[in-house]
Amino acid sequence: MQTFHKIILGNCVDMHELYDKSVHLVVTSPPYYNAPFDYPGLFKDYDEYLDMMRKVAKELLKVLAQGRIAAFVTDDMLVEGEKYPVVADITKIMMDAGFKYRDKIIWKKPEGYTRISRRSGVLLQNPYPMYFYPDNLQETILIFQHGEFDYSYVKKLPEEIRKSSEVDLTDFSEHKWNLTVWEITNVLPLPGRLEEGIAAFPEEIPQRLITLFSFAGETVLDPFLGSGTTMKVARQLDRNGIGYEIDLELKRVILEKVGYYQKKLDLKDEDEFEIIEREDARRLRTWLQDRILRKKTEAVIHKRGRHHRNASSLDKFSKRSKDGSA
Repeated sequence: MQTFHKIILGNCVDMHELYDKSVHLVVTSPPYYNAPFDYPGLFKDYDEYLDMMRKVAKELLKVLAQGRIAAFVTDDMLVEGEKYPVVADITKIMMDAGFKYRDKIIWKKPEGYTRISRRSGVLLQNPYPMYFYPDNLQETILIFQHGEFDYSYVKKLPEEIRKSSEVDLTDFSEHKWNLTVWEITNVLPLPGRLEEGIAAFPEEIPQRLITLFSFAGETVLDPFLGSGTTMKVARQLDRNGIGYEIDLELKRVILEKVGYYQKKLDLKDEDEFEIIEREDARRLRTWLQDRILRKKTEAVIHKRGRHHRNASSLDKFSKRSKDGSA
């Protein structure tokens, strides 16, 4: 099946390129609020982040068809010692905009993986009550619905579309799609990969969501396209794809990932692509990576300084003990 893919390099708070109710599914992962090793200092403060999400919610309500799904992969954020309730706030924003809260799925990553730090180490150093902070191995997949879905729509679809959109029940059962906890290996931060320095989610997440909530030939939107994972999977599953990405520096990564330079994907017919560069697009990747490097350097210096102070204290204690003054 031939599909169409539109990449808009610009801010998704404005989706004027899209017709009302022209999108059948939204699958996205908004920026992790000022995440130390992904988006440090991207937003002036948490209120600015929430204001952006309110504008996006308003746009999504206009472009998403009646009864259809918007799925967000997100999680609460720990920034400079303060925990921000991102999941609760996005839920409230989407419901205030007019969406129905349909479900929540927990994405559980493999044990032994921690994205930023092992917070439980605080208790290992201080094995007493009140020192406990858990290591986070999960993210949340929030599922919202734009009103009620008319199931007679399914019966009116051509038999060919219904057949090609059928959910593989063996896959559904064996990989436990039916549960509210999905155990999926995350994209590891390995050097040299296409998405290096980008907080990309694994292809299995959009693959499940697109399969469960859209039909072949329909249109999937990712307003925070990032490296282009959602659009790549949409194309593989014979869905049209639309993506907004504010960072111009990700253009090459997106085009390579979605197969723009190799338009025949898995021997499909020639798909169509449209690329729009708007004036509100920015160059963010280099700026963010510079800030990340500074953050990592500061963390190393702080750790070394703390180790030096501890060593100095131990030396002084040992000296006093030898002098008999301890």
